[in-house]
Amino acid sequence: VQLQASGGGLVQAGGSLRLACVASESIFNSMGWYRQAPGKERELVASISSDDSIMYADSVKGRFTIARGDAKTTVYLQMNSLKPEDTAVYYCAADQVWGRTRWVLGAVDYWGLGTLVTVSS
Repeated sequence: VQLQASGGGLVQAGGSLRLACVASESIFNSMGWYRQAPGKERELVASISSDDSIMYADSVKGRFTIARGDAKTTVYLQMNSLKPEDTAVYYCAADQVWGRTRWVLGAVDYWGLGTLVTVSS
């Protein structure tokens, strides 16, 4: 199973980007995004279950929106009002169950390669 992320890039502070992640198979209950900034630990950004239960990191609430495509093999992350501190490599992830603790701990089963988001000040 592969997760293919896209949509990263360079944007000015206050701008927007939309990340997309496509799974090669439709087996996941939940999908989401993590990020890791230079010198920092990986953190959960947002995750969503098949019945649209959603979790957001406090730092992105009100600015980022996660959504799944109709086929449930795609997850999007709409990022608005971007800040320089949002600069990180963003990783798509997926799990065959929906477990808030699993997502918080990063204990999900499938990971994609990252896509770099750089926000300039």
